[in-house]
Amino acid sequence: MTVIDPDTQAGWVAEAEADAEDDAEEMPLSLRLSIADTLTLGNATCGFMAVYFTTTGILIPHLTSSQESGMARHSAATAVILMLLAAIFDLCDGLVARKLRSSPMGAELDNLSDLISFGLAPAYFVLVYGMVADDAHQKVSAVAAIVVLLAVVLRLARFSCVTMKDGMFQGMPSPFGALTIVSIVLLELPFIPTLLAIIGTAWLMVSRVEYPKPRGVLAVAMLGWIVSAMGLLAAWAFDAPGGHLLLQTGCALQVVLGAVIPLFATARRVNTFRDNRREARAAQLP
Repeated sequence: MTVIDPDTQAGWVAEAEADAEDDAEEMPLSLRLSIADTLTLGNATCGFMAVYFTTTGILIPHLTSSQESGMARHSAATAVILMLLAAIFDLCDGLVARKLRSSPMGAELDNLSDLISFGLAPAYFVLVYGMVADDAHQKVSAVAAIVVLLAVVLRLARFSCVTMKDGMFQGMPSPFGALTIVSIVLLELPFIPTLLAIIGTAWLMVSRVEYPKPRGVLAVAMLGWIVSAMGLLAAWAFDAPGGHLLLQTGCALQVVLGAVIPLFATARRVNTFRDNRREARAAQLP
């Protein structure tokens, strides 16, 4: 039998508490949440709430044979607005991190939050679309949703491992990809074109096409576009005159931007390649 001296045990407890207090006092500020990290957590919260509104406002009324189409429209608009708000948080946390500071876990928090808001939320939106749309096929839509989710997972993992030149992304950024995917769904095209466009967007996210990072004027333009999209969704949700047409126009513009940017990037790479060849030939001439 082991005998423990009460005085000795009390000494051990006192030393352990003192060490814990010293560790708390010596915790570096870099391990605490920064302002940028708080914005990143807002991103994750918006993504989760987008899933919530998609479930409670679209999926459950459909499964219970509810005829409240207005509720589904409001919930769809709310879910997409939350994804747009997540994109604003994602845009602002990077700007704040560059201006102030970010903790060492900032990059990890950003990837995990992006996975929720721009991976899970749009993939779930596609899945529910396949369940509620009249001409959709549920199993095929489930496969498309999995493709979207895996594309975002691969894109975020590659972003953590691959170093790109300053000011450029490799592959379509996940916020832009998520907004393009939900825009494709809201366009209410026939099922096959919708499916192909969703798969194409997922491919762009894992492609090697270069996209510019939203900084400076581009960041302001992107923020203005997101706010405008929120207004279009609100007009559609409250059945404002011309709201549906305005929403369709905004969604079409988002899809066109998603298709045009890779063309510009490809043309720029071709021109750069040609210029390099010309310089190499000129250098070889006597």
